[in-house]
Amino acid sequence: MVNDSIDSSVLLTELKTASEDMKKVIEGVQDIAKQTNLLSLNSAIEAARAGEAGRGFSVVAEEIKKLATKSFESTKESGKIIQNIVTRADEVMAVRTADLAYDTIDKVDRNLFERNCDAQAWANFDRVRKCLCTSDASVIKDTREFLKKIIDIYEVYFELLVIDLQGNIVATGNNSEHIGKNVAQAEWFKEVQKVNAISVSDLYICPLGNRPALAYSCPIYDHEQKNIIGYFSSRFNWEFIYDILDSARVGKNGAIYIVNKNGYVIASKDHEDILKTDLSNLQGVQEAIKGEIYGYTLEKQRTGATKIVGYAHTRGYNAYRGKNWSAIAVEVM
Repeated sequence: MVNDSIDSSVLLTELKTASEDMKKVIEGVQDIAKQTNLLSLNSAIEAARAGEAGRGFSVVAEEIKKLATKSFESTKESGKIIQNIVTRADEVMAVRTADLAYDTIDKVDRNLFERNCDAQAWANFDRVRKCLCTSDASVIKDTREFLKKIIDIYEVYFELLVIDLQGNIVATGNNSEHIGKNVAQAEWFKEVQKVNAISVSDLYICPLGNRPALAYSCPIYDHEQKNIIGYFSSRFNWEFIYDILDSARVGKNGAIYIVNKNGYVIASKDHEDILKTDLSNLQGVQEAIKGEIYGYTLEKQRTGATKIVGYAHTRGYNAYRGKNWSAIAVEVM
C-alpha cells in the first residue's frame, strides 16, 4: 500500500544527502591512501639506506604502495558512481517537477475552458436577451433574478452582467448599484467589441468586487442570430484557482506558481503575491514565457543545493486558446 504522506522530493533529498555522506567517507579513504602511499615511499627510502638488511622491509613497503594505489583508484571510481547517483537524483526530481507544472497548467486550462463555455451559453438565453429589447422594469427584474440564480448555483462567479451596445450595464446578478454604470472604456469591453466573439481578459483586480478576477465576455445576438444587441460578461472568482495549486504536491522546500505572459505571479499557494512578484529572473520562467511548452532548468546554489525550476506553458483546451500563462514549480534539493 502506498503511503500518501511520502514525498518524493524528501526521499530524493535524503538520497542526495546519503550520497554526499558517502562521498565524504570516500574522500577520507582517499586521504588515508595518499598518506599510506607517502609512508610506503619513505619506507622504501629507508630500506634502500639499510642495504641488504632492509631488503625484506623494502618488499613490504612495495606491497603497501600497491595497496594504497589500488585503494585510491577504487575510491575514484566509487566517487564517480556516487556523483552519477546525485546527478540522476536531480534529473528525476526535475522531471517530476516539470510534470507537476504541466499537470497544473492543464487543470487550469480545463477549468477556464468551462468558464468560456458558460459565458457563450448564457448569452443565448432568452431571459438574458429580453432585457436588452425593452425598458420594462419587470423584464429587467426577471433577468436579474435569473442571473442571481446562476451565481447561486455556480459558486465560481461573483458577478454576471448584461451590457448594451453603448457600454451601459443593464442588469447584474449581484450588485444592483452598478446598473446604469458605463463600462465602455474598460479594456475587457473594448476587446469584446473589437473581436465580436468570446473574449477573456487577463487577470486583473475587478472594481466590482475589488478582487482578482477574469472577465469572460461575448456578444448577445437577436433572435435571428444576425445582429448584435449587447454583451454578456461574467466575473470568475480567481480564488477557485487556488484549489488547484493548494492540491499540488510540492516538497517542503518547494513552491508552485501561475505566471502571466510577463512573468508576474498570478496564483500561488500563499495567495499573497498576486500581480506583485516578478519571477522573470528565473531561467525556467524565461523559457516558459517564450512559449516553450515543457521543460526544466537546474541551477546550483552557493549552499551546494540545486534549485530545480520545472515549467509548462499553456496549450489551451479545445476552443479556449489560453492566455500565454505558465505554471512554474520550484524545488530545492
